Amino acid sequence: MKFAQLVTLCGAVTVAVAAAGMARGASAAYLGRWTIVGATKAPWADPAHPLDPSEPARLQGQHIVFKPTSIAGPPPFPCPRPHYQWVDFTPDLLFQGAFGEMQSKNKSADPTKIAASLGFPAPGIETLETGCEIDFHFADGATAKAGLNDYVYTLKKQ
Repeated sequence: MKFAQLVTLCGAVTVAVAAAGMARGASAAYLGRWTIVGATKAPWADPAHPLDPSEPARLQGQHIVFKPTSIAGPPPFPCPRPHYQWVDFTPDLLFQGAFGEMQSKNKSADPTKIAASLGFPAPGIETLETGCEIDFHFADGATAKAGLNDYVYTLKKQ
């Protein structure tokens, strides 16, 4: 391959990669109002420690609003300056690596099966990292999940 062709090819690949990243970020399908529609006991929750049902009761039906420059909602969800970034996670990385940690303690714990039990497709799960306390894992375009205090909260896009 001639040098000029190689330079042209590298330039085209760079433009294509940049355009793909911009298209993904530009869609910003996560922006808008989401409602917390449910909470389930997290698979990693220690059965020896009872869960406090007051938090899910407080959050049920509450709204989280993703804005370009902030996240609004009930505590602990607000974030004054998020740094949004889409990342494709494998099941073992979900919820700060909780499923991978479960497997390291018990080899029969399968992160893919655990993720599937919560409604996540495998293997790539789109995750919105916020740069704040909580990240959001997407089961589909209208369903996100967040882990908090041994619960997995389900959010639906409004």
